[in-house]
Amino acid sequence: QTQLVESGGGLVQVGGSLRLSCAASERTFSDIAMGWFRQAPGKEREFVAAISWSGDKTRYADSVKGRFTISRDNAKNTVYLHMNSLKPEDTAVYYCAADAWITTAQALGEMPVNELDYWGQGTQVTVSP
Repeated sequence: QTQLVESGGGLVQVGGSLRLSCAASERTFSDIAMGWFRQAPGKEREFVAAISWSGDKTRYADSVKGRFTISRDNAKNTVYLHMNSLKPEDTAVYYCAADAWITTAQALGEMPVNELDYWGQGTQVTVSP
């Protein structure tokens, strides 16, 4: 069974940085887009960032532009989310996700979250004031 496993979450102070990782197993993800989503308590899951299969195109939510960077290493079947200048409103469970038929960052960002094929279990990010 295909698995996505996130890591790197934790507690950080306002203005701090974290790097999340998402490693895939049982299937290579180098031919499809990968993305990060997050869900804060009491809120719906929302798009954060996506990267195309080749890594040359990215897309970000307006709330994280200029602070977060998504990247991937297809040789390691891993996608990363570098988060800088963290704010309390970034506190959420962060998930990586993908869909078997989507190869572009734009399309992944526009896909309804409940229709994506692959999800990780999530990693908690807490930003303290």
